[in-house]
Parts: sequence; C-alpha cells; structure tokens
Amino acid sequence: MKKYVIGVDLGGTKISTAISTIEGNILANVVLPTKAEEGEAAVLGRIVQSIDEVIVGSSTSIDEIEAIGIGSPGPLDAKKGIIITTPNLPFKNYNLVQPLKEKYNIPVYLDNDANAAAIGEYMFGAGKGKNSIVYFTVSTGVGGGAVLDGKVYRGHTSNALEIGHTTVDPNGPRCNCGNLGCLEAMSSGTAIAKKGKEAVSTNVETSLKKHDTVTSYEVFKEAEAGDEVAKDIIDNALTYLGIGVANAIATFDPEMIIIGGGVSKAGDIVFDTVKKVVNKRCFKSMAESCEIVPAGLGSDAGVVGAVALAIIESR
Repeated sequence: MKKYVIGVDLGGTKISTAISTIEGNILANVVLPTKAEEGEAAVLGRIVQSIDEVIVGSSTSIDEIEAIGIGSPGPLDAKKGIIITTPNLPFKNYNLVQPLKEKYNIPVYLDNDANAAAIGEYMFGAGKGKNSIVYFTVSTGVGGGAVLDGKVYRGHTSNALEIGHTTVDPNGPRCNCGNLGCLEAMSSGTAIAKKGKEAVSTNVETSLKKHDTVTSYEVFKEAEAGDEVAKDIIDNALTYLGIGVANAIATFDPEMIIIGGGVSKAGDIVFDTVKKVVNKRCFKSMAESCEIVPAGLGSDAGVVGAVALAIIESR
C-alpha cells in the first residue's frame, strides 16, 4: 500500500518540497534555492535533488510514494504537464512532468500555484469541510483558484481563475498583462505601494514622506495611524478587491471565499471593507450564505497545496 505523496512548490527564488502521508501530515521538507538564471536543466536537477532529499529525510522509499504534485507559476498546460512561460523561471514550453515521471515511475501532476494553494486551503486550511470554495491570493500580484462541488475547476486551457486579470475599472491604470484596470493593477500590494510612492512625490501632506522606502506595509501602517492619504489609497484598493470578490460570488456562488497573500495579513481592515462592498453589490441571499475568511495555511500554503494536489489527483 502506497502511503505517501510528495509536494513541490516551485518558485522564482526557492523550491520548497515536502513528503506527507495521504492524510496530509508532513514528515520532512527541504528548501533549495531555485537559481533560475542557471537554466532549465539546472532547475530540474534541483527539483530532483529536493525530492531525493525528502525521501531520504523521511526514511521512506520511492516504492511507497503514490504521486508527486507540483505547484508552479503559470501560464501552464496542466493536462500536458507543460510550463508555457513565466517571468521568474527559465522554462519555455517545457514539459516538467515527463522527465520526473520517467525518473520515478509514478504519476506526477502539475498545476498553477494559486490552484494548488486553493486545493491546500480546501483540504487542510480554512476551507476544510466545505464543498465549494474560491481562493484569492493578494500580494505582489492577484491570483485565484477554485474547488467547486469537490472538484478543482481549471477551465478549458487549465488557466481558469486568472482573477487578477478581470477588469474592475475600464479606465484604470495599465496592468503588466497589457490590459487596463485589472484587479491586480488596482488591489495588489504592488499597486498599493505604487500609489504610496506617487503620493510621496507630490506636494500632498502625508506621513508616508517620513519613510525612506514605501511598500504596501508602510501604506497600511500610516492608514492605521490615521493618515488621510494612506487611508484613501487603502480604501480604494480594498473597494476594488471587494468588487472582484463580489464578481466571484455572483459567478460561482461558493460557500466560502478565502483570501490569502501578504495583503490579507493587514487583518480586519481588509475583511471589513471587502464584506461591506460585497453586501452592497451581491444578491442578499448569496452574500449572506458565503463566508469571507482569511487563509489558514500561511507561509506553508504553496507546499501544502502541492501535497494536496498530489492527494486529490491520485484519489
């Protein structure tokens, strides 16, 4: 009987790999630097190294491993196991699944990192026991994933829930993707920091000017301390986040919306504002039946998500 799975959280700066029981108890984990600049073969080599290390570290053998799950930034083709392209990794139309399948002779599953985190929250985090959840991650960018009626929802090209690139203001600023007024361009930590820096470079009176560098953290901090400019920036960003959440509720009618990522760590101000906007914009019955909660897995979301991916796919 195969009792274990391996999860690999593949990021631009680090590869985090864990071995877990089928119930989700992590036995060993390893973090290695990605060193993306060294190219495709070198990164693949480090993924293999991390897998080998967790097997040794947990005193198990490859014969006891049911499957490997990999969460990676997209866009990617989950069905074919191909990473199409992504800014912080060297892979271009690269089949990551095939060489790992050949080496270990067990099933290997690849998915978008936000999807993997959504599966992790659904199985082991804030969404445990729920049937349908939509997950938002709000940090440098805005991403999302969904588990609907107990099944991962990936869409036709396996890139569904690119929630950060839904338009929330057609006249808004240009997003990195090229579109105008994306949720990511309005509500991400990067967008909040950008507005803070813009304010500092004008004649407006704001306590943000006392900071050498302004990130979203400083904007939240000064807003909390009562700075009107910072308060406006935060209120604006979170109002648009609320619109994004209201749109997801109207589209998917989930039991729960889970919000993770750096911005969610600002706490009550985030959830109070989002809930206020949702109550204003959603059908009352849908708004009332959908909980909006912070993510439960914290900084382990990526690797626990990759573990959860391996478990859910091998059932």
